[in-house]
Amino acid sequence: MIPRETVDKILDSAQIEDVVGDFVSLKRRGANFIACCPFHNEKTPSFYVSPAKGIFKCFGCGKSGTAVGFVMEHEGYTYVEALRYLAKKYHIEIVEKEETAEEIASRQRSESLYLVSEFAGKFFQDSLRTEEGRIGYAYFKSRGLEDATIEKFGLGWSLSSRTSLLDAARKAGYKEEFLIDTGLCYRRDDGKVTDRFYERAMFPIHSPSGRVIAFGGRTLRSDKAVAKYVNSPETEIFVKSRSLYGI
Repeated sequence: MIPRETVDKILDSAQIEDVVGDFVSLKRRGANFIACCPFHNEKTPSFYVSPAKGIFKCFGCGKSGTAVGFVMEHEGYTYVEALRYLAKKYHIEIVEKEETAEEIASRQRSESLYLVSEFAGKFFQDSLRTEEGRIGYAYFKSRGLEDATIEKFGLGWSLSSRTSLLDAARKAGYKEEFLIDTGLCYRRDDGKVTDRFYERAMFPIHSPSGRVIAFGGRTLRSDKAVAKYVNSPETEIFVKSRSLYGI
């Protein structure tokens, strides 16, 4: 087993343009790179690499992913094999160890927290495109943010319903305990579970490897009785003193 800290170091070190550039001839276009897709035949480039987002995407065949995902897809590697490849590329030593039952459980739990956080990030982004979310979009535009910037930072909107995220996450199969343990939801004194964020402009906080770990929500109401900002509490995947917004 590759230790979690080593996996994090590999993911943090892997630069998507460097990794893809080992296999594909990339040409810069603005902040991104383009090329003919290596996964299907095409004459007009529709394969994009975004260093800012750390992902690749082909608008022709639809394939997309991270540096690890690209190596897996291109070379037919497993996840672990792709990590080994990247470790070798970036001169990162892997000292493997046997996982205990407790470590396996801890790793699986952390992954569940990451997954539900990423689901929430996508949910808030999609909510920005709804009729209700137009107020959030208008706010971002009023602050001079371009669409590309809104997308790059994953900005979104939390709906006014107190259980919109909770209901969507349950429907998608996510466990209530992980929604609570990420701080996305909380249990009220009457025992009911409710969303922490509602009717707010949403700012996701990312880890250095690009995974969503927490959120900040800003109200657009002028009512001083409403807290201007609501932020995620510290969790197993989010420690404020170790996180830097926009990193």
